[in-house]
Amino acid sequence: MVRPRRLMIGAMLFALAFAQPAAAQTATPADSAPPASSTSPAPATPPSSSPPAVILQQAPAPGAPKPAAPSTSTLASRPTLIPNSGDTSNVDEVVLPEKPVLILSGTSVWDDGLKNLRAAFGTIEAELVRLGIPPAGRPLAVFVQTTDDNFRFDAMVPVGAAPSPVPGLGPEMRFGVTPSGKAYRFVHKGPYDDIDTTYETITTYLDAKDILAKDSFIEEYVNDVADQTDPALEINIFVQPR
Repeated sequence: MVRPRRLMIGAMLFALAFAQPAAAQTATPADSAPPASSTSPAPATPPSSSPPAVILQQAPAPGAPKPAAPSTSTLASRPTLIPNSGDTSNVDEVVLPEKPVLILSGTSVWDDGLKNLRAAFGTIEAELVRLGIPPAGRPLAVFVQTTDDNFRFDAMVPVGAAPSPVPGLGPEMRFGVTPSGKAYRFVHKGPYDDIDTTYETITTYLDAKDILAKDSFIEEYVNDVADQTDPALEINIFVQPR
């Protein structure tokens, strides 16, 4: 199996985050990349020795109904985290606002990444309908851990405010807030299959600017597309410095 290049980026972000003096370093999880040296490339992230206990978002069985995804027209009326549009030719230094969200945590193999993220967003949207809470922003995915085979994510849909008291929610769901603070925004426009090229640009930029990044990254889905080969896809990618 060819190692996904997005995994390489995730490992590099993690390695950059810990490329500090030894005295300041803390122990890293067993399935994370070791600190990168200043003279050698970041080592590959080894596969996790124990697979995730639950794969929440698997490809649907043949003949099974597909979870609904938010429509393009609905998404178009919702605000993005940063009001002004980004440009693929520029890197924007922005400040992410803290927004309340409904979160669904899950795990997906890389090859089914976009499909399973869309399924997760559809599940969140359906839960918001059940609760009578209107969505208030574009769907987000925070990639919290990567291995050679899969990745863990927090899928999020912003809301105006979290209800109080919090009602009963579906499995692996919770209310929370979006990551906030200083970030660098990169824009990917084109098929999801080509997003590795954008992540290569991100890695080059971070390396050139000597930016130590947090070991997670954020994708905001500006529009919804039918499949990962659709050239109309637009995604804002946010990387936060440490």
